[in-house]
Amino acid sequence: MKYIAISILMLASLSWCGCQSDKKVEMKAEKNLDPHSYANSNQVKTSHLSWDAEVDFNSKQIKATATWTLDRKEDANQLVLDTYDLDIDKVTDSKGNELSYELSEKDDILGSAMSIQLKKGDDQVVISYVTSSEAAALQWLNSDQTLSGEPFLFTQSQAILARSWIPCQDSPGIRFTYDAEVQVPLRLLPLMSATNPQKKNDSGKYRFKMEQPIPAYLMALAVGDLAFKEIGKQTGVYAEPSLLDDAHSEFIETQQMLEKAEKLYGPYQWDRYDLLVLPPSFPFGGMENPRITFATPTIITGDRSLVSLVAHELAHSWSGNLVTTATWNDFWLNEGFTVYFENRIMEAVYGKEYAEMLAYLSYTDLKNTIDNYLESGKKKDTSLKLDLEGRDPDEGVSAIAYDKGFFFLRWVEKQIGTKAFDQFLNDYFTTHAFLSIDTDQFIEYLRANAFEKNNVKFPEADVRRWIFQPGMPEDLPMPESALFQEVEQKTAAFLAGALPEDQLVLKDKSTHEILHFLQLVTENQVSLDKLQKLDKEYNFSQSTNAEIQTLWYVIAIREDYQEAFPYMADFLKKVGRRKFLMPIYEALVEQDKKELALEIYEDARPGYHFVSYRSIDQLLGY
Repeated sequence: MKYIAISILMLASLSWCGCQSDKKVEMKAEKNLDPHSYANSNQVKTSHLSWDAEVDFNSKQIKATATWTLDRKEDANQLVLDTYDLDIDKVTDSKGNELSYELSEKDDILGSAMSIQLKKGDDQVVISYVTSSEAAALQWLNSDQTLSGEPFLFTQSQAILARSWIPCQDSPGIRFTYDAEVQVPLRLLPLMSATNPQKKNDSGKYRFKMEQPIPAYLMALAVGDLAFKEIGKQTGVYAEPSLLDDAHSEFIETQQMLEKAEKLYGPYQWDRYDLLVLPPSFPFGGMENPRITFATPTIITGDRSLVSLVAHELAHSWSGNLVTTATWNDFWLNEGFTVYFENRIMEAVYGKEYAEMLAYLSYTDLKNTIDNYLESGKKKDTSLKLDLEGRDPDEGVSAIAYDKGFFFLRWVEKQIGTKAFDQFLNDYFTTHAFLSIDTDQFIEYLRANAFEKNNVKFPEADVRRWIFQPGMPEDLPMPESALFQEVEQKTAAFLAGALPEDQLVLKDKSTHEILHFLQLVTENQVSLDKLQKLDKEYNFSQSTNAEIQTLWYVIAIREDYQEAFPYMADFLKKVGRRKFLMPIYEALVEQDKKELALEIYEDARPGYHFVSYRSIDQLLGY
């Protein structure tokens, strides 16, 4: 369907459906600055949500009432919300009087604008509705897809999927507080991005409160057979009961990470920091929902080798959650800061060498992404500042925002010194707490508070080159890792045939060193005989580390090492994280094995979240 422009004035010319009144709603609003939201936030902003909901696993729907408290200009006569496939029952004011509303024709990306006519002096609207059983943000898992044998529901609202389960102003630049009352089956426990219960009750009804204002994409709900275990004074973990002890052991350093983070960049402002381990179908590594990170089980390896993801989601409590990008075009402001902060946490907990290995892996991901984008004609998407108008903002989720953003901040740190840069970040988080910021505002703040404040000339041309120009910056500050240099020397000897497989001694290496070795192998042709010997020595095909498995299966596909294929197929059917799925399916397509990819996908797709299967559908033409 053709992209719908977001100017509210332009919306007036669209065809409308779902009208509950013959009376036309007059469209008077300024142009919205967020290209991915219909919200007329220049006229009316939603400031608080009271949400009353019942979760129905039989119909795979949520029946709910959303009561919005509004901040409105005196002459504002309408509220415009974002929706996607919501079945609206009725809309009333605070006194129960029905309000007329209209829904625009649905856009494939943005959904439908919901325009509600407001009565003079009334600052609340009450919307009764039911979600679609196919709501994009909601994944309903049956008993066969969980460890406990009980059904499970979780939401994934980022980037613009909150509108598929709550009618809202779905823009990262609009914040609100909320309270909620949620009814679930008695044997299950609900959790939200809010104050949370730590055990089940006898009624199945739970109350939640989020007193700090958040954007809609940080609204979150999970319902399942869950148990809780405390880690520290303000940290803990939720998981299905049979996984709880393993998760607790894996995340035991979370409280220490939080305290290190506070020493770096100021107080944690969300009260508690808990983790929820979701079933394998979760499409991301983690989602930084305030107070409770949703995490993939693929990071539970038994050796804490992938807990940098916890540091990343914790860091979002400052960058992203506390200070938020104004629009998805400025997504790098969320993720670049977070990767930088994550790296500093890991350095504080595990040491400089560990952090440098992580930084080098980030560099490799960035280099590969830029090379792939340039080859595929996506040069403009290698800039930090993006133009995603008319496109799904999910297209901005790449190593560009994360890793190029990270290295830009490292570059700034190099210009003014670490001590000055740490003070700058402290001031940045304090000054912009619970606010949104765009790239231009950031540049001006950087000029005044990082450079001029420290009597350093502002290198405007270089700053703008880093942010607005595509490609890999020539002055990127390269990470330096002595351990990785040793890996590179041994890998070169191995590839040249001068070092046998067993003398690589990878069994004694960290996960990061193994990943670096495999990344180097992906850049070179390797004989089938060498792959067989590597697999026999290190058992890569049957690894329990998803990062290692993904790289190994890509190599196996390229070299047609078919002994690994059954393990690869099993992996694709058990794991739903898009980061791992896409490289493997892409490798199958590139190596003329699309028929095999489709055969595996046919079985695996029902267990994937919308975020994952949407990308793979497009890749495979499914």
